[in-house]
Amino acid sequence: MNKLPIVTGSIVRSKAGRDEGRLFIVVQEVDADFVMIANGDLRKLDRLKKKRRKHLKPTGTVVEELRARLERGEPVEDHEVRSWLSKEEEKLVQV
Repeated sequence: MNKLPIVTGSIVRSKAGRDEGRLFIVVQEVDADFVMIANGDLRKLDRLKKKRRKHLKPTGTVVEELRARLERGEPVEDHEVRSWLSKEEEKLVQV
């Protein structure tokens, strides 16, 4: 089975916990088991959620703009995260 990687910038869906079913963006990789996620709404960039990779399902989309900006140390706003996630939600609904 070819598993999609969960990397910085990946859009993922939570499979477990009280946030089950919600979309998030991976903002930081902590280690082999954990990542830090945000959705710009309930979980903002100033208060990231630490989540196990096994509790996340990748959608196959990686926001390259987010990756590049984080690598350069540029700020990212919550409204931009919400925008990227709403575009992904629209794509998933159309399929």
